[in-house]
Amino acid sequence: MTEEEDSPNPGDMIEIKRGPYEHWALYVGDGYVIYFTPVDEEATTLSASSGSILTRKARVQKELLKVARNDWAVNNKCDGFRTPLPVGEIIWRAECCIGKDVTYDVLGRCSEEFVTNLRYGGEVSVTG
Repeated sequence: MTEEEDSPNPGDMIEIKRGPYEHWALYVGDGYVIYFTPVDEEATTLSASSGSILTRKARVQKELLKVARNDWAVNNKCDGFRTPLPVGEIIWRAECCIGKDVTYDVLGRCSEEFVTNLRYGGEVSVTG
């Protein structure tokens, strides 16, 4: 990849590899992503290991994307058949979710569905 291809643009979906799992975040600019993380005594940041992501409750957060370069990639996988919302709307929708709780099913595709709905439209299921 070229350096330009490695650099995300605001509104891009970021696929993060965590061992056998994939986690997804939405890039919002200036090095920050919006994603959700487990809510419990051992809740960890986006750069932590996958050991604690089996919890069922998670909170939407904004944080610097600080995982190693080879652990993540831009993956706007639906662009071939869905039109993304305008970038400003994507960012606004994502920022409205910060601090809210989501139900997280590690065997499901919750984080992928969350950022897909932010980028392309659709209901974003959050509480609180």
